[in-house]
Formats: sequence, C-alpha cells, structure tokens
Amino acid sequence: MWPMPSDDVPSTSSGPGRAASPRAESTRLALLAAAREEFAEHGIAGARVDRIARRAGVNKERIYGYFGNKEKLFDAVIETALDELIEVTALPGDDPAGWVGRMFDYYRDHPDLARLLLWEGLYGRTESLPEQRRRVAHCQDKVASLAANLGREPSPEIGRLLLVLTGLALTPVAFPQLAELFRTPLDGPEAAAEMREHLTAFVRMALANTDFL
Repeated sequence: MWPMPSDDVPSTSSGPGRAASPRAESTRLALLAAAREEFAEHGIAGARVDRIARRAGVNKERIYGYFGNKEKLFDAVIETALDELIEVTALPGDDPAGWVGRMFDYYRDHPDLARLLLWEGLYGRTESLPEQRRRVAHCQDKVASLAANLGREPSPEIGRLLLVLTGLALTPVAFPQLAELFRTPLDGPEAAAEMREHLTAFVRMALANTDFL
C-alpha cells in the first residue's frame, strides 16, 4: 500500500495556473503509482478502482475526483511513464545503436512500461490516443533525428526504420515467453548484457547497409 498523508480532493478554488496543494499532489502521485502497478498487471478492463484506491491508501472516490474515470487514469499513467522514458533515452540521431541499447535497458528496468504499452495496444480504443499530438510530435522529432544521422530527409521509410528499432529494444522484455522458447531468457545481468550487445551490434550492422532505406 502507498501511505498517504491525506486523501483531499484537488482544490477547485486555486484558479488557473496555480499549483495544487502539497497534499493534493501527494495524493495524485500515490494514485498514479498504485494505478501503474494495477494496470500493468491487469490492463484497463481488468483493473479495479477499489484495488487502486486501497494500494494508494485513499477512498476510491478520489480517483474520480482527480482523474474522472478509470480510462482517464490509465491515460495519465501512460503519459507519465512515457515522459519518464523520453527523459532518460533522448533522441536516436547521434548513436542509433546506443539509443536502442538505452531503450532496452530502460524496458528491462521498467518491465511494467512494456506491459502498459501492450495493454494500450490491445484496448479497443475508438478515439485518438491520449496526448496524441504531443506523442506524434515527439516521434517525429525522433524520425528527424535519425534521418539527420543517416544524411536523409524525414520520410515514411525512416519512420518504419525507427519503429523496427523500437521493436528490437522492446521485444525481449515484452515477450519473455518467446525468449524462453528460444533459450535466451533475460534471467540475470550476464544474459541481459549479452542481449544488449546483440541488439546494438545488429543495429550497427543493419545501418551500415542503407540500400534498404
């Protein structure tokens, strides 16, 4: 359980541009942390707001007061998790192979993010993704960065390449059952280091041959 000093709802009298109270922010962060665990384990449909509230140490009505509903809480969890990933992995341009290695390291250290992304993909969403414009803009920054490294203009081909590079970093963590079947489980630091070296070497070899771009 995430201990809480208070379960106060956000103040509605603070006005635009004014920060939430420390108690309100503490409650919000506790709810996000508890929800991240719950959603990573159960997905959107299987997650229970009562379990999230119990983990956070607050009344479940606080979830609706802070986020509106369970889906919007999931969106906030995804947004926070991706912001953390962006902060530590930077852009791929200067060293695409190293970028894949850093992405792999982050996914391995935060396997809940891999699960959250899979749950988001499986969820039958009919509208745009949360923070769609901001996420598109960031991905296009990555495309431009990689294109500049390769001496190319941003294009769908570079976008496809970046999607493949992202998949390389994510797959060993997101599908541990496949790693087990291929007898390449990430069952310790040595195995993880070997996988990381394989990924980065593969990327360097692939990018040395740009005929397919």
